[in-house]
Amino acid sequence: MSYQHFKQSDRDEISILLKKGYSHRDIARAIGKNHSSVSREIKTNSARDAYDPRKAQTKARLKRRMSKYQGMKIVDNPNLEIKVAVGLMANWSPEEVAGRIAYLNNGQAVISAKSVYKFCYSSRGQYLCKYLPHQRYHPKKRQTIKIAKTIIPNRVFIDFRPDIVAEQKRFGDFEGDTLGRPKYEQETFVGAVERKSLFLPGLKAARLKYSMDGLKDVLSPHQKIVKSMTLDNGVENAKYEKLNVETFFCHPYSSWEKPIIENTFGRLRRFIPKRASLANYSQEQISAIIEMMNNTPRKKLGYKTPKEVFNELYTKSTKLPSVALEGKG
Repeated sequence: MSYQHFKQSDRDEISILLKKGYSHRDIARAIGKNHSSVSREIKTNSARDAYDPRKAQTKARLKRRMSKYQGMKIVDNPNLEIKVAVGLMANWSPEEVAGRIAYLNNGQAVISAKSVYKFCYSSRGQYLCKYLPHQRYHPKKRQTIKIAKTIIPNRVFIDFRPDIVAEQKRFGDFEGDTLGRPKYEQETFVGAVERKSLFLPGLKAARLKYSMDGLKDVLSPHQKIVKSMTLDNGVENAKYEKLNVETFFCHPYSSWEKPIIENTFGRLRRFIPKRASLANYSQEQISAIIEMMNNTPRKKLGYKTPKEVFNELYTKSTKLPSVALEGKG
């Protein structure tokens, strides 16, 4: 049975049959509709526990009009359209755009993420569709677990990490990793994410074996506040003691135990796709990408940016004047 909206004549028949005591199923058979649709129509468009066909028609028309208007809110407000366009062009998601606009409006919602999508899919907003993030799920192939060939000396597993780190209540706890690269490539990207603020510093390393040297350089501008580091069991982390930071390791083949850096690198992949050669990206370009990410409002932070939160926490921690911290990346 193909779906069709209820017409005024349908609603008139429903009203008559209801007054005669017909059940919803009997009414559905009489007017050629699904009984669930009839029940939903009676429930949603009744007024004061009574079904009036004229009032029901008015309510239904108003709902459809308001539904269509969601995307039109932006069309009717040029200033709002500019804010949406600027946010999307800065590679913010529709949810981040809507959240940031609400944050700047003293927490009062102005539009929803669904409104942004509706606007983009309309004739007026299709020029912004190319800026929408496209996420596709690719199931991972099962892999046979292999015995690790490289032993990381004196490693301490995540089981012994303080609970305050796992709860993200303390400022200065980092997760570190290297960005995957094609096997034939030498250069790699080394990054670290501060767990509470989601702030990401990072830089290019000439080779994977220099990852710890690169990570040390990444952390050096923020050394005053670094309290711990969480890493996986990659061979590149064997020289972790160079960091001079309390370091904890995920269990083998459990990279999900450092979710912040995994999520952040997933966001970074919007700008540096898988199998892309880092030789095509200068450090200046990578720094610009990281700066953009650190200035993107995040739902988890109440739509503040990682940089804003990092600076606030850094200032409280070090009692220094509030300044924008750049570091390396």
